[in-house]
Amino acid sequence: MVAYIWPIALVVFANVMYQICAKSMPVDINPLAALTVTYMVAFLSSGVLYFALNRGSANLIVEYSKLNWVPFVFGFVLVALEVGFIYAYKAGWQVNTAAIVQSAFLAVALIFVGLLLYHEPMTWNKLAGVGICIVGLVFINLK
Repeated sequence: MVAYIWPIALVVFANVMYQICAKSMPVDINPLAALTVTYMVAFLSSGVLYFALNRGSANLIVEYSKLNWVPFVFGFVLVALEVGFIYAYKAGWQVNTAAIVQSAFLAVALIFVGLLLYHEPMTWNKLAGVGICIVGLVFINLK
């Protein structure tokens, strides 16, 4: 059970910290300049964790030989995600609204991604969830 729960708990914790960091970015810094530091820290952290968690079998060259297009596109996607949130907060979005709005749209989009790309089933429960997300977005954005 712990093996099932800890990854989601980590994602929730990391997302909370992510939103706090994105909202707290200094107003006068160019977000792309700040992200160069962010990704240097990510690079170093990934390297240290790779070697710390793979003692005796750590061979980056072998691992790199297994790469496909995904990590390269993922890098661009991560930058877009970071820049999007930072600029959303600079534009005045509230931390308790921006993440919820994007998560609702994301949930709806991923239902269709799952259906079209991965042939996951579309159920009435999922369609009802889409409707609930849309209603929720209306209520969240009412002034």
